[in-house]
Amino acid sequence: MPDCPDYSLLELASVREGDSVGTTLANSVAYAQRAEKLGFKRFWLAEHHNMEGISSSATSVLIGHIAGKTKSIRVGSGGVMLPNHPPLVIAEQFGTLESLYPGRIDLGLGRAPGTDPVTARALRRDGLGAEQFPEDVARLQSLLGPLQPGQPVRAIPGAGTNVPLWLLGSSLYSAQLAAMRGLPYAFAGHFAPRLYREALRVYRDNFQPSETLEQPYAMLALPAVPADSVQEAEFLATTSYQRILALFRGQPLWMKPPVNSMDGLWNAGEKASVKDFLGLQLLGDAETIGRQLRHILSDIEVEELMFTVDIYDPETRRHALDILAQTRNAGLALS
Repeated sequence: MPDCPDYSLLELASVREGDSVGTTLANSVAYAQRAEKLGFKRFWLAEHHNMEGISSSATSVLIGHIAGKTKSIRVGSGGVMLPNHPPLVIAEQFGTLESLYPGRIDLGLGRAPGTDPVTARALRRDGLGAEQFPEDVARLQSLLGPLQPGQPVRAIPGAGTNVPLWLLGSSLYSAQLAAMRGLPYAFAGHFAPRLYREALRVYRDNFQPSETLEQPYAMLALPAVPADSVQEAEFLATTSYQRILALFRGQPLWMKPPVNSMDGLWNAGEKASVKDFLGLQLLGDAETIGRQLRHILSDIEVEELMFTVDIYDPETRRHALDILAQTRNAGLALS
């Protein structure tokens, strides 16, 4: 394991209240470009559907757009929700992306629908769901791997591109499957903080070397609100609190401006639920976040950290990446 894990970003292309999707995606491009300049390793986009305020539903299209506007950062899905798609279609899409941007495309896979049950039924083919996930992963691996003699169904483009597959999870299931298949694994600590230690331990303890990986490679996703001061970070974090509160209430997920106080916007039970959802949140200036990272990393082993940064103002959000980068460049995370 390196002295400090690599840093990466997860993007939902969150729409600010009153902004257009076009403006949102332009801000996502500028955000990715700043991340690339600062040395972040990956920029992944998450698939969600039928969620007002989230504009990353056409995930592969956005991956191509971001990759085309950057030069070196790896771009991928965090993730494609595989139950929503025929594996052949995903293999063709990501095979095309890999052909356009060689060595820069990742295919992170999840087994949840990324939406509500009604929308999930509208997306799903022939009623297939998460129970088919292991078979769909194997099919994708085959379609993206070398062509076999007499292979009846081929991904063209796709075959032979060997786009790296990742398994994503918020429980122990995908950790076990990733270990069994010898694939890299990412845990969704940005919204499911409770099982991250157990999942990462299960992954490492059960890892089986494969043609893809000789050693386990794990990533932990964390929510972060970096700022120039702890006080500013606490203020900026209210944007995220409002959005998670809206999620729990079944309301649109527009990004709203930060507020001086959440008093009156949530009740005690809702506050506890939001804080539990964000149980691994990093919040503060570079020194404070460094201490928080040191605590999280004290009893787990990961090769990479992936951050979600919900900050309302686009320039402030880009500046937050400068602060995050300081924690890695100064070795604060593990010093």
